Order: sequence, then structure tokens, then C-alpha cells
Amino acid sequence: MKQFIYADNAATTKMSDVAVKAMLPYLQEIYANASSVHLLGQRSAAALFSARQQVAQVLNCAPKELFFTSGGNEADNQALISAAAIGKKQGKCHIVSTAMEHHAILHTLEALEAEGFTVTLLRPQTDGIVTAAQVAEAITDTTCLVSVMYANNETGAIQPIREIGALCRKRGVLFHTDAVQAAGHLTIDVQRDNIDMLSLSAHKFHGPKGIGLLFAKSNIQLTSLIRGGGQERGIRAGTEPTPQIAAFGVAAEIASAKMAEATKTMAELRTHAIDRLTAEVEGVTVIGGGAPHILSISLPGYRSEVLMNFLEAREIYTSKSSACKKGGRSHVLEAIGLPSNVIDGALRISFSRYTTREDVDALCDALRDAKHSLFPSLH
Repeated sequence: MKQFIYADNAATTKMSDVAVKAMLPYLQEIYANASSVHLLGQRSAAALFSARQQVAQVLNCAPKELFFTSGGNEADNQALISAAAIGKKQGKCHIVSTAMEHHAILHTLEALEAEGFTVTLLRPQTDGIVTAAQVAEAITDTTCLVSVMYANNETGAIQPIREIGALCRKRGVLFHTDAVQAAGHLTIDVQRDNIDMLSLSAHKFHGPKGIGLLFAKSNIQLTSLIRGGGQERGIRAGTEPTPQIAAFGVAAEIASAKMAEATKTMAELRTHAIDRLTAEVEGVTVIGGGAPHILSISLPGYRSEVLMNFLEAREIYTSKSSACKKGGRSHVLEAIGLPSNVIDGALRISFSRYTTREDVDALCDALRDAKHSLFPSLH
């Protein structure tokens, strides 16, 4: 029997046993530096080569187009800064993105604005979608980059990535997508989707924390953010974390292999939760939708923190928005124009392939009890 119910998988997932097992040899046996030329070092280097091939197979790209980073944040930063540097050389200093991006994107855009770039942030529709038509209208002759999140980390809204990518390609504009929440839940094909750059993070699909990846087409000149040695083909200095990278490759491969079955199960759990909550919890509002693993709801008139504390007392763990945001209202929910009382009562419930129907029923029971036990907050 589980000691607790974890429904915050959009923040992070637990490592799978297979991913943990993949790390172990490179922690205690084959622990040499992958840049060392001796045999043990080359055995470490072989693990990096294998992981790069595994991820390339999942994304349908060449292994040489993949660069390991410390996580999605760094990958996002490097993608935007690289595209900006390319654009500046061409006299193009305009970037198009959305108001619902992760702060790894938004804060980097703020820094680029301080350097003289202009930024257009598109506001999503009420369903959380930014359309290709919106992007087309925003692109100008000076646009060097469009960056649109693949699947939103709070609402689960899936963007029309392939259509936006095709538009950008036609207009000669680089296209980047933060696919951190999509990986392991949606089929990503960088060729089919017309993606020039893409960011991933292993801990969102049962891999380790502290390891991410940037895909960049081979004709894109990336800007190095970390200077030092010649690791990652001179793009990212620093000794490669072989254990994390080995686990990244395995986690990506397994997530891809299990995706069809896992997403079907998670979608069914999401539908079951919605059916129960809308029938048993008066006034509950379902927000957005799309990604099978994310269910965003609200109890207008209640406070997210109060609801979370009630659930935590039963050892049920959720979140009110992105785990990366400390305090304050969700900029994502504000961007789609939700009323303040809906935003203030929002909860993000997120599943993984380990989530069970019993977990979901316990969560629904607890929210039903919370509705009857708590007094609405005054606004």
C-alpha cells in the first residue's frame, strides 16, 4: 500500500527503476571522465554516444544535433540567446513568443529586450491555444525567432506546433519549442513538426534531475553559455555527467516505447477524475486541457493553498501552478483571461504512468470532502 499519493508529476516524476539501474555503473565502476583518452574514459564516452543515439531515435534527428545541458532552463536560455545572436548579425532583432511560456523563456526575453531586442508576446485564447494565424500576424521582416511551448505546464494545452513550424519555415524564421512537458506524453518528430530547436528535461519522464537537452538543426550556430573545455563539441563546456546522461537515454527510450499505453491510461484517469469531480464537487471548473497527464481545475471562492494543505493532511500532493513559480498568481491563467477567483482557487493535478485509479479516487474523495469541510475564502 502506498504511503502517499503523488499527483504533481508535471513538477517532476520519480525515477524509474530502469533509469536508476542505468546510472549505477557510471557512479562506481565506469566512473572515468568521458573526455579521457584511456580505455575507461572511452567506455564512459560510449555511454554518451549511446544515449545520444537513443534520444535521436525518439526525436527523429541526427545524434550530432543533440547537446546535453543541465536541464530545460539552460536549453531554453541557449536556444533563445543563440537565435538572437544569429538574428542580430542579420539585422533582425524581433522575437515572437507567448505570454504563457515558462519563466526560462520569459526571463530570457526580458534580458534580450534590455539588449535592444523587441518582443511580441501573444496572448492565448480562452482554451489556452495560440494559433498559427496569430503567429503569422506577429511575424515581421525583422523577426529572427518564434518560440512557442509545445504543451503548457499548467493547463496542458497543446499548441499547433507543426502548423506554426511550417509557417516559420516558409517565412525564413527560426522556430524553437519548449517541449519539456510534451516529452514522454506526446509523439515528437522534429522533422515532421518543422522544429529548428527544442528543449527537453529528463526528470519529466522518469529520468534524473539535473540533465536536459537542446536539439538544434545542424545548420544553426549555437552560442556557448559556459566557457571552458571542448565538451559537447565545443558548445557546452564542463565534464559531462555520464550517469545522468546514460539514464536520460534509457528514460527517453522507455517513455517512447510505453507512450501509447501510458497516455491512454492517463487520459482515462483524467476523464474519470473530471466525471467524478463535476458530479460530486459543486462549482468545480475544469481549466484548459489537451495533454493527457495534466488536469487543471478550480474551486472558485476557495484558496489554492488551503485546498493543497487539506489534501496534504491526507498525504495527497498537488500544486497550484508551476513548481518553478514561488508565490503570486499564475501568469498562465492570467494570460488566458480567467477571473481572479478562478485563478486563486486553481489546482494542477498531474499524472504519470505509475498513477492508479485508486489514487484518482482518493484524490476525488478528498476534494469532495474539502468542499464540505472548508469555508470559501473571502475575496
